[in-house]
Order: sequence, then structure tokens, then C-alpha cells
Amino acid sequence: MPELPEVESIRRSLENKICGCLISDTEVRLPRQIKWPDVPGFVARTVGHRIIRLARRGKYLLFVLDDGGYLVFHLRMTGRLIYTDTGIVQDAHTRIIFRLDHSTALVYSDTRTLGAIYALHADELWRIRGLSEMGPEPLTEAFSVEYLQQTLSNKKTKIKSFLLNQKAIGGLGNIYADEALFLAGIHPLRLAASLSADETNRLHGAINQVIHDGIAEGGTTFRDYCDGNGQKGRHQEHLFAYHREGKPCRKCGEIIQKIVVGGRGTHFCPHCQKI
Repeated sequence: MPELPEVESIRRSLENKICGCLISDTEVRLPRQIKWPDVPGFVARTVGHRIIRLARRGKYLLFVLDDGGYLVFHLRMTGRLIYTDTGIVQDAHTRIIFRLDHSTALVYSDTRTLGAIYALHADELWRIRGLSEMGPEPLTEAFSVEYLQQTLSNKKTKIKSFLLNQKAIGGLGNIYADEALFLAGIHPLRLAASLSADETNRLHGAINQVIHDGIAEGGTTFRDYCDGNGQKGRHQEHLFAYHREGKPCRKCGEIIQKIVVGGRGTHFCPHCQKI
């Protein structure tokens, strides 16, 4: 699933191309991916409106329209947004086409069709619970060491599961949770409330670091992810733990292991992240 760095990379790659563009036509090829309103309402809320600004909240991408409404995308596992300056669509997994000015187009493609798309008025954002209940994001003032310490203090869940809770930290997913725990030297099976003040400080810095690096390198690509220009990310070349099971640790040479925590595959170094 695209996480915060991937969605932010998509936002940045599309911003200069589609901001100010008029949506002249919306072709919905797979109606069930429209979650609100119904398809005729979705088309009516998008066609004839200009895209004023692109925003992001956690893993959600928001297009601000000229009437104050929002076009919201949650890409989930395989959703992609690709800009084409020819208007020609060649992707076999195209689900929605937004026709724009000058015969250009924005194509929503989704192999596994798990993504969700909404057209909402400003007072309807509450309909997306994952958006309205999201916790503070890394790299923001609200995500402080004090906030993390307070939030961890009464959590009896495993620290890896805690990091994936979007109500606690917005935008963090499996890849960057594993990487942050590695950099902080914390075993993924540790109880969240058991972290010391020093460990919490290290974890806070590590979370911000992995998110910063992921954005700087255009996100992480293993299969489907690419930005709005169709470019793959580069961060997978510099990962320490995620997707490296059976390989030597880049720091100590110990073999990276993979376990399951809260139903999610979890990668760690048994030497650098002692339980």
C-alpha cells in the first residue's frame, strides 16, 4: 500500500501538471470504486470544475476544487494516478479517466480494485472515518516527542502494531514502521508502554528520518507503485530491514529475520534490535 512518502511523491509529481486544469469529462469504468456519492453524483461534482490545489493527509490524496469541494483518493494496495499529456489511455487496469484541458488526462488505474474515491463537499469530509480520525503525521509540529511519549504510555499493544494505528500516527505503514524500529534499535515485539524516554526519543527521530528519506527518494517501489509521471521510487535501494529477510544486516552482518506481528509481515535484525 502506498504510504505517506509515496502519496506525497504522487502529489508533488502531479501538482504542477494539473493545478488550474478544468475537468471536462469524467469517465467511470468501474462504478464500485466510487464510494460517495453515486456515479451520476460523482460525475456532476467533478465535471466543469477546476482543480485548485493538491493536498495530502496521511495516505489520502485530496484535490481541492474551485467550488470548495474535494476529490479524495485512497489508493490502498495497487491504486495509481498517472498524468498523460496526450490524453491517450493504454493501461488495461484503468478504472476512471478525468479528461482535462488541452487534451490531457489523469488516469486512475487499479489492478486489484481496492482503492476508494470520493467527491465530497467541504462539510462532508467526516464521511471518511480514516481521514477524520487520523492522528498527527511525522514531520509536523503536532507529532512531538511529548505526544509520542504520552500516546505510548498506556498502550499494551506491540510497538509494531502501535505504529500502524492511523489514529495514533497518520501515514505510517508497514515499510516505514519496520525501518523506523530498525533505526531506533527497538524490537517489534516490545510492548509500546515499555519504551524508556531514551527509546521514545530515538523512535521519534527515526520515524521522522525514514519518512523524510522516503519522500526525498520518491517513495519505495517493489511492484505497483509509481508517481504521477509513471516513475518508480528509489528508496527500496536503501532499506535496512523491510523486504530483506535472509540477507545480512547492513550494520552488523546478522541475518535479517521476518516474523508476523498483528497479522503483518515484520522484518528486523536480531542483533541490532534485541528483545
